[in-house]
Amino acid sequence: MDKLSLTLHEDKAAFAPRETVRGTARWNLDANPRHLELSLFWYTAGKGTRDVGVIETYRLDEPGASGSKDFSFTLPEGPYSFSGKLISLIWAIEVTASPGSETTRHEITVSPSGREIVLGVQP
Repeated sequence: MDKLSLTLHEDKAAFAPRETVRGTARWNLDANPRHLELSLFWYTAGKGTRDVGVIETYRLDEPGASGSKDFSFTLPEGPYSFSGKLISLIWAIEVTASPGSETTRHEITVSPSGREIVLGVQP
């Protein structure tokens, strides 16, 4: 098992705005972390300045060296996942152990159509 893992219920990868994302975070670390943080956020990638929008964060204090925790996040109205020639907007759920550098991320798509919007392409 990886030291940190995220599993989404029903193996879904695409969600509509306002839908609830449910899953389980699991950890099996060498030492007890002070805390784990589980976050729902979006970020931009590509040319220019990187933007990040943190929607919600759960903090688990003194979680022990191994365990699991079910989670749920309700997605906001937007922004939608998109890809263009210069920039993309990507949604993700991430779990991070502190102290230390252990982290894992699971990317998701947020769009009314269930697909990433590709800019510059006619439907």
